[in-house]
Amino acid sequence: MCTVIVSIAPGEAWPLLVAANRDERLDRPWEAPGRHWPDRPHVVGPRDVPGGGTWLAVSDHGVVAAVLNRVGSLGPAPGKLSRGVLPFIATDAATAEDGARAIAEIDAGQYRSYNMIIGDRDQAFFLCGLGYGHAEIVQLEPGLHMIATGAPDDMTIPRIARHLPRFQAAAMPAPPDWNAWSVLLSDRSLPAGSELNIPPRSGFGTTNASLVGLPAGRDQPANWMFAAGPPDRTAFDPVSFAPLGAPAGTEGVGGAGI
Repeated sequence: MCTVIVSIAPGEAWPLLVAANRDERLDRPWEAPGRHWPDRPHVVGPRDVPGGGTWLAVSDHGVVAAVLNRVGSLGPAPGKLSRGVLPFIATDAATAEDGARAIAEIDAGQYRSYNMIIGDRDQAFFLCGLGYGHAEIVQLEPGLHMIATGAPDDMTIPRIARHLPRFQAAAMPAPPDWNAWSVLLSDRSLPAGSELNIPPRSGFGTTNASLVGLPAGRDQPANWMFAAGPPDRTAFDPVSFAPLGAPAGTEGVGGAGI
């Protein structure tokens, strides 16, 4: 995943909103969000087939965790663990703060460099693992933030410089109505290097997109809309939060399609 937009608004109807485009090798297989991990039945997320982990996870207790590559760290490396396990560690925790602390306790040298966003209904955190030492926890201020391969809201990154002001100016989503953000996630317009939805280049590009909202009610499921392909040409469909073993469509469906 290469871009995450997060809105933090404690006390509002939707205190945490997350938009994310995953940019990856086009030949790297993955599966759409679900409860893919029997040892973690409380987690919903897409599954990265080669690594077995995920780039975006949502827990039943209301923790959202996303992991992104930093510059020059695409793909696996000999002797390094898959970064796809990091969202599991974060979403095993009861709160975003506890999840951030769990990540910060890990030796970052076990992984290639990464950025993480971990949030819940009350707060959100940015963590950066540089491939050595331990990730530092940075609490994000309430408001709208955009993260790619560097620090949050880094306006030296063309993608952020171009699109962060557009998200700030857009109407705030009220799930299941995500239209303002889904349009922005779909943008493939030039100049090259600033697209949010990256067209295929040398076997790389945007492979899927997510829109995730946590409602204020703690007994209510998240709203997750997922595009199983480039979002300019693939519809966003709801992700089910039905428990493992429940008949399809019984409960906890994320929302209506866009």
